[in-house]
Amino acid sequence: MICLTEFNGKEVYLNTELIVKLEKSPDTIITLTTGKKIIVKEQPEEIVDKYIKLKRKIFCLREEGDE
Repeated sequence: MICLTEFNGKEVYLNTELIVKLEKSPDTIITLTTGKKIIVKEQPEEIVDKYIKLKRKIFCLREEGDE
């Protein structure tokens, strides 16, 4: 799960396996497999970075340049 911030300032933890798509309008809209949409403050690129960091942590993968 990754931590994101809704526009009301509330932090939410999202199961990344439920994400279908990220849309960048002025805000970021996340569409889930359930059809529900969540609007968050983070930019799509930030969400993707959080997702990659989570997967690396789960699978014990190192970033490029790490020894």
